[in-house]
Amino acid sequence: MDFFTLFYTATASILAGGLYWFVCVLGSAEQKGKAATQLSGGSIAREKVQDKFKQYWTFFRRPKEIETAEKVPAFVDTFYNLVTDIYEWGWGQSFHFSPSIPGKSHRDATRLHEEMAVDLINVGPGKRILDAGCGVGGPMRAIAAHSGANVVGITINEYQVKRARLHNKKAGLDKLCEVVCGNFLQMPFEDNSFDGAYSIEATCHAPKLEDVYGEIYRVLKPGSLYVSYEWVTTEAYNPESADHVEIIQGIERGDALPGLRSCKNIAETAKKVGFEVITEKDLSSPPAQPWWSRLKMGRIAYWRNHIVVTCLAWLGIAPKGVVDVHEMLFVTADYLTRGGETGIFTPMYMILCRKP
Repeated sequence: MDFFTLFYTATASILAGGLYWFVCVLGSAEQKGKAATQLSGGSIAREKVQDKFKQYWTFFRRPKEIETAEKVPAFVDTFYNLVTDIYEWGWGQSFHFSPSIPGKSHRDATRLHEEMAVDLINVGPGKRILDAGCGVGGPMRAIAAHSGANVVGITINEYQVKRARLHNKKAGLDKLCEVVCGNFLQMPFEDNSFDGAYSIEATCHAPKLEDVYGEIYRVLKPGSLYVSYEWVTTEAYNPESADHVEIIQGIERGDALPGLRSCKNIAETAKKVGFEVITEKDLSSPPAQPWWSRLKMGRIAYWRNHIVVTCLAWLGIAPKGVVDVHEMLFVTADYLTRGGETGIFTPMYMILCRKP
């Protein structure tokens, strides 16, 4: 074998090995449960993913349409069909942020952030609690394992229901974790049927916060607690600042939000539906470490992943449109980072309430 033949053979082997590593080995950033070759458009047929992505953006060309309760469920459902696989592959099974903790991995920091929610509502084994907006169930599993409580999660997206049930079974937590497909603005649960409730960065998708808070209030037993981590603008936000407005609108467009609320209005809304507010606090405030550090650290991973997604789409393995979705999420990550750095946005404004 001459030198050139050996050189080309070695180069081809290295490239093939690298492609195998990126495509077949790399799974979720936190737990390999979603490989790159499995990226899809959720419940959307693969040939319609690109059209649905374009449809998603039409919501923002007609902004008044996403301010009504009738339009928002379809809007949010489309969004999560488009992004769920990419979130799982590139972020993990918990679709939320958490403060960085020195000496702790992102996975551990996420778990501790979730466990704090159930500690705040003070429930244990034998109790039945609600996860309003459960996604693929990352927080649900951490909370069930930590507390021993029975957790019922609700999500608008049927594909997420299937993913959550699969993960619950793999984790051996399917006896404690139940997942229901439904709208948390009109939940299929009886009045006074839960011993506690939580929502982690989920109620931001509701067009009117009082509607989802009212539903949670309805299904809670008297004396039970509810905790929520809310996406809000902070007191530092200046609506007269063009830069601030650009950042907030960028977050809204890239995360299927009908409009971010101010931290000043959260407690007032909870009281309006009947809750007693026990405490409220921005969990991202010092001495908490920046929650956006993981986004900044992930820039290299983004470009690596974007090359993979582009190649898979070109080869016909991933559906057309996935590249557009991945790029949208990267742009949104920059807006989220800027929101954190400027202090005008927090994804973890905590409010703890009691139903009298």
